[in-house]
This record gives sequence, structure tokens and C-alpha cells, in this order.
Amino acid sequence: MKKISLALTSLALALSAGTAVANCDSGERVVKFSHVTGGTTHPKVVAANNFADRVNKEMNGKLCVEVFPNSTLFGDSKELEALLLGDVQLLAPSLSKFGSYTDKYGVFDLPFIFKDMDHAIRFTKTKEGKDLLTAMDEYAGFVGLGYWMSGMKYFSANKPLIVPSDAKGMKFRVQTSDVAKQMIAAMGASPQAMAFSEVYGALQTGVVDGQENTWSNIYTKKFYEVQDSTTETNHQLLAYLFMTSSEFLKSLSTEDRAQFMQIADDVTQEANLNVKAAEAANRANILKAGGKINSLTPAQRQEWVDTMKPVWTQFESYIGKDLIKAAAGA
Repeated sequence: MKKISLALTSLALALSAGTAVANCDSGERVVKFSHVTGGTTHPKVVAANNFADRVNKEMNGKLCVEVFPNSTLFGDSKELEALLLGDVQLLAPSLSKFGSYTDKYGVFDLPFIFKDMDHAIRFTKTKEGKDLLTAMDEYAGFVGLGYWMSGMKYFSANKPLIVPSDAKGMKFRVQTSDVAKQMIAAMGASPQAMAFSEVYGALQTGVVDGQENTWSNIYTKKFYEVQDSTTETNHQLLAYLFMTSSEFLKSLSTEDRAQFMQIADDVTQEANLNVKAAEAANRANILKAGGKINSLTPAQRQEWVDTMKPVWTQFESYIGKDLIKAAAGA
């Protein structure tokens, strides 16, 4: 039985980034899993390592998964290309990354479309949500294995944000999502797309004034160190598409593919059950570390909703009115 251990050359990296590099046996097919998240408590890190552990134990002698976290193999801008080229076989990018391939995933970015993570999970289990897993297969060769929830998003900035007008004239880091860019513009602010690995430095040096993220990302990347405070806007979902390529799946035998897909589904369900606890723990960790969190009154939160919800109509023709309706009503 294979033992998961750390390569000596990556020991320091492993301790800081939560990697789970396997010593693959001769004859096993190596499956590389690249992602951009670090730390040890982040839901994506935990799920990726759990997936590797299960495949390496249950498919021992056939497949061996090596996990490369914290952009150590490929960063945001290169990982999808690497998957297409076969340089990696597994990724877990944010759903905001696929605007160049399909507009449909923009439904996950719409502000205030999901009340909470439970609402989002319900949507992923509907026919419309399941169909989106293969939305890019025909023309990009990408196949979703499952949706990994990370949490709801909150705004942090270099000054307290209590109402949307507080953000006027500021610069906010966003992902490469047209929906997110319009959401920031609705606040009278300027969206600045940049790689996740660059955000801390940009906040520290004032290249941007704020950002939006989950408690786990804010804590594990220590954004609270270079921001005045974080506001509990709960305005948007952050979720990842646990994905592979259709070429890789087709290369597996029917039996191996079924086992691989079952493990992927099991790990996805477990990860999504545990994410709320991880988010709550990392919210508490931010406060323990000296970070500040601003709570909103119902009236203040409604002002955020009223400011951002018009973004829905801007993207109805791209995302699809029926898909938006299905997500909102799940």
C-alpha cells in the first residue's frame, strides 16, 4: 500500500502551503492536480488532499494523484491552458474564470442570487446545475466533476464600507468576470482584474484599495493584515469547478473511470457538507488575529441589494433568463 509522504525537496513548501505530493510507484499513471490556494484549513486545500488520498489508496497501482497548491505549478492565467495541453489533469478554478468559454457560469457570479451556500448547493443538484458541468465539453474539452463551495463573499477595503457609496472612487480587485466588473462599477468603484497570488501585494502597496472574498481566503491569505476591515455583505458566491479534460476521462478504462468519478462525487459531497464549519472557523480566526469585521443592519444590507441587483438584467441575454430563474428559485 502506498504511503503519502512529502518529497524532501518540497518539505518547506508543504508545511506552508498544505501540499500532498505522493510518492508514486513505478507503473502507476501520475495525475497532476494544480490549484492556486494555500494554507491548511482552506476548504479547497482540504478537498484536494482528501481526493488525492482516496484515489491513491483505492486506485493504488493504477492512478497516483499529486497535488500542487498555492500556484506552485501553474497560476491563474496558465492553468486552463495547461489542462488543455495535458500538462495537468485536474484543476479547481473559480467559476468566474470561464467567461472566455461560456457565459452560463456567470449565473454563479450574480450578486445576491443565492441567499446562502445551502441555496447554491440546491441549485447545483438541479437539472440546470448538473447540465452546466458539461457546458464547455463540446468546444473546449473541459468537464466538470463537481462544484466545490468555498463560501459567500465579503468586501474588505482600506476604510470601512457600510453602504455601497462608501466605495465610490476606490479600486477593487476582482476575478476575470464581466459580472463582477459590472457589480463593482455599480458601486461607483473601479474593478481591477488580477491573479489571486498578486492580491496581497496589491493591497499592501495600494495598487488596489479593496477586494471581495470568503472568510477562508481572507484568513489564509492574510488580507486582513493590509485592510482596515471586512464588511459582512454576503453578496456573492465563491465556488470552484472541480474539473478535468474529456481527453483524460476518455483515456481511462470504463471501470477506472467509474471509480474515479465516484470518488470525485463522494469528495465533493463531503467537502460541501463541511465548508460552513470551515468558514465559521476562519471568520473567528480573523478576529483572533486582530482583523475587524463590520456587521450591517437590515436596512444597510438592503441598500447593497438595491445597488447591485440591476446587474442581473445586464446579463440576462448572455446567461439566459430561464437559467437565472432556476438559480434564484432553487
